[in-house]
Amino acid sequence: MTPLALEPPAEEPISLAEARSFLRLDQSDEDDLLTMLVTAARLMVEAASGRCLVDQHWRIVLDCWPQAGEIRLPLSPVSTILAARVYDATGTAQPVDPAAMALDSLSDPPLIRIGGELPAPGRDHGAIEIDVVAGFGPDATDVPGPLRQAVLRLTARWFEERGDVASRDAQALPVPIAALVAPYRRARL
Repeated sequence: MTPLALEPPAEEPISLAEARSFLRLDQSDEDDLLTMLVTAARLMVEAASGRCLVDQHWRIVLDCWPQAGEIRLPLSPVSTILAARVYDATGTAQPVDPAAMALDSLSDPPLIRIGGELPAPGRDHGAIEIDVVAGFGPDATDVPGPLRQAVLRLTARWFEERGDVASRDAQALPVPIAALVAPYRRARL
């Protein structure tokens, strides 16, 4: 199973104005840098938590239908199945009847339960594509406060340090920020 990002969130979990206010910046000459840092901080918090923050479109690619009749999604939370298709032997996409797939968004990880008539895959690899919406909601205010605060604090830390301080472990979140993310951390399977 391969998850592919199709479309980033329409907005970040914190706005440029929120970041500027937190950093007590009155001038806008560093807004481009700050915008990039907000996006990078969101990506780091998403990676650390295993959660998508603001709604974004993803494609799940499978080689075959699961024997158990359910697909455990590698993304969380997932709110919607947008479309599904199966490629036949000629490479033509055949739509999957939406009634054949039921999303259980309350389970963790989210599950798609398969039932009913499904087209058979016609190739060995990448035969099934399922497009989903993953995230807490379409707006920044839908993201839990501690995760928004983690993005904000990480953005501020990177803005203030700007590479002047060598990090001991660039892969790890600083302890106070990791503590904000910890309650939302998705367990790995």
